[in-house]
Amino acid sequence: MDSYLESSRKQFNYYKILAEKAVEQLTDEQLFWRPDAESNSIAIIMNHIAGNMLSRFTDFLTTDGEKPWRNRDAEFEATEQSRAAIFENWNKAWECLFNSLDTLKQEDLESIVYIRNDGHTVMEAINRQLAHYPYHVGQIVYIAKIQQGSSWQSLSIPKNSSTSYNANKFNNEKGRRHFTDDF
Repeated sequence: MDSYLESSRKQFNYYKILAEKAVEQLTDEQLFWRPDAESNSIAIIMNHIAGNMLSRFTDFLTTDGEKPWRNRDAEFEATEQSRAAIFENWNKAWECLFNSLDTLKQEDLESIVYIRNDGHTVMEAINRQLAHYPYHVGQIVYIAKIQQGSSWQSLSIPKNSSTSYNANKFNNEKGRRHFTDDF
C-alpha cells in the first residue's frame, strides 16, 4: 500500500479509536443524551457516520457514493437502539471503509468516483471523508467530555502535561513516524 493510502488508513483508524475511547467513558444513558431537542446525541452522530460511511464506501469505485438505499434524514432521528446495535452498525461501516481502502492501488487514486453525481478523484473522495468524520468525532468527544466533567480521561495530552510529553518525544531520535503510531 502506498504512503497516502497507508496514512489515510491510519488516520481513519485514529478517529475511530478516539470516538470509541470517548464512548467507553459513558453510560448507556449518556450515549443517548441530548442537550436539547435540536441537538444530536452521540448515538445519533455515530449512526450518521455509519450511514455515510456505508453509503460512500460500498462499491466505492463503481457506484455513486450516495446510495439509493440510504436514508440520511433517518440517521438524525432519535431511535430506541441498544449500545450493542449502535456498535454493530458502527463496526460494519468501518469494516466497509477499511476493506475498500485495502483494495485500492496507487493507480486508483486519480480515478473518478461520484458523490451525488459530483465527480471526485479517489484521493479527493478520501480527503472529503477525512474531513467529514473527524468533524463528527470532535462532536462525540466534546459531548462526552461535557458529560464526564472532572471524571473525563483525556484522549490526548492531558492538561499540564505538554512539557513532559514534549521532553519524552524529543528524547527520541529524529525519524519518520506517523502521528497515530503513539496512539
